[in-house]
Amino acid sequence: MVSTTLRRIVSPCWKPSVEGENSSRGGVGNGRVDGLLWYEDSGEHVAGEFSMAVIQANNLLEDHSQLESGPISSFKSGPHGTFVGIYDGHGGPETARFINKHLFSHIKTFNGAEFTTENHGMSADVISKAFLATEEDFLNLVKEQFETKPQIASVGSCCLVGIICSGLLYIANAGDSRVVLGRLEKAFKEVKAVQLSSEHNASFESVREELRSFHPDDPQIVVLRHNVWRVKGIIQISRSIGDAYLKKPEFNREPLLPKFRVPNSFEKPILQAEPAISVQKLRPEDQFLIFASDGLWEHLSNQEAVNIVSTCPRNGIARRLIKAALREAAKKREMRYSDLKKIDRGVRRHFHDDITVIVLFLDFHLISNGSSCRPLVSIRGSAGVSGNSKY
Repeated sequence: MVSTTLRRIVSPCWKPSVEGENSSRGGVGNGRVDGLLWYEDSGEHVAGEFSMAVIQANNLLEDHSQLESGPISSFKSGPHGTFVGIYDGHGGPETARFINKHLFSHIKTFNGAEFTTENHGMSADVISKAFLATEEDFLNLVKEQFETKPQIASVGSCCLVGIICSGLLYIANAGDSRVVLGRLEKAFKEVKAVQLSSEHNASFESVREELRSFHPDDPQIVVLRHNVWRVKGIIQISRSIGDAYLKKPEFNREPLLPKFRVPNSFEKPILQAEPAISVQKLRPEDQFLIFASDGLWEHLSNQEAVNIVSTCPRNGIARRLIKAALREAAKKREMRYSDLKKIDRGVRRHFHDDITVIVLFLDFHLISNGSSCRPLVSIRGSAGVSGNSKY
């Protein structure tokens, strides 16, 4: 049973610990490292404030992320905005790292082209083109390296993107990361959770039906194994960047290991890279956005996460969410949180996944005025995570 002590300390509002001797200090854009934890407790973006954190569980960190605030086109005279990317890799870190390096550049390039030719800039079409261009670039890299590094054909990444520009919020998702909005319900004086993305995971009937409609001649497109639905009995997600062995038949062969190969050849991609995109106008009651890889949502519900953000201090809120998730992970395994903190990377993956969290607080005055005088920010939450941790 869970100890009384663990129950007592599960309260999500905790005071961030003072940096230890092994922490690396730095301003916005550098972040800090505390063993397996990387974090940037507080900073400003075009539309408000933000907080970021990453906790590593795998031997190699497979989660990558970024926040860019400032010009979001290739022209300085173009619109300013905030870009958030959560890239949850699987099979290795290569695809997530590649997206972290290239996707935003494609967004700026396509947005710049739209801005000069159509004079309206950011659009769902710009974002879709950027996803597909990143996918094409990565598959070209796989082609170059396949004979000497075949494992790269089995590496992929979920990709969740949020963009705030000209009073609009764009959400694009391929995979099972999630973004949740905290919206103030004035009548009840409560902040309610509103999920803005849907997961492309075969555990959902709607996703299985979509796969069957895309592949009507393949009765094995989704297979139930050990009570888990998987695409071709291999992978749970139906959309991703990478996973070349499930996109192009030329990679479904030796020297790729047999465990990654699909038994029968295929003509069209099994997985899709096309993101699901939504666009909405931000409202004064929209308080904040929580972007996170599925490692967070495995342990916290949408409303639990929103309650933490709405009732705790902003500074270090991303770390607070991660700590709340880790406490729940310990609770599920009937162990003390203090013991979970002692477990090193690799072994930790048996208890929780890599977890990335970015919280964007929304200032409607800044959003409505389209302010471009805020500090420029470019920060990537991936580097320097290693060793033992207090988390």
